[in-house]
Amino acid sequence: MPETMTIGRLAKVAGVNVETIRYYQRRGLIGEPRKPPGGHRRYTDTVLRQVAFIRRAQQLGFTLEEIGRLLEMCGSPEQGDAVTIAEQRRAVVDARIGELERMRIELDRLIAACKKSKRGPSPLIRALFGDE
Repeated sequence: MPETMTIGRLAKVAGVNVETIRYYQRRGLIGEPRKPPGGHRRYTDTVLRQVAFIRRAQQLGFTLEEIGRLLEMCGSPEQGDAVTIAEQRRAVVDARIGELERMRIELDRLIAACKKSKRGPSPLIRALFGDE
């Protein structure tokens, strides 16, 4: 019989809190084991692996909806849908990188303007008010 654990132990081993486990259950990402009469629900190592999968996918920026779709593909010999999901996520990341680069350029410009300006209101403050 596989080793099982309580939700508290699962959360601790997975590095999340109990409410995160319950949230994943409500979202349908992981199953909720049957509760035996007078007992506690017991979770298997498979659920622990699923939680680890979810966390790693979140670190790569996948949404919970995308993660759910990826979990549904587990064990499927076809990679096409997974690749499509990853390519779509990559496009979102690329767009965000572009936004961050534009932000950095603007911040550099404002910082340089602030360093040059010795008197009067800060160019940064003026820019944030839309006066510049």
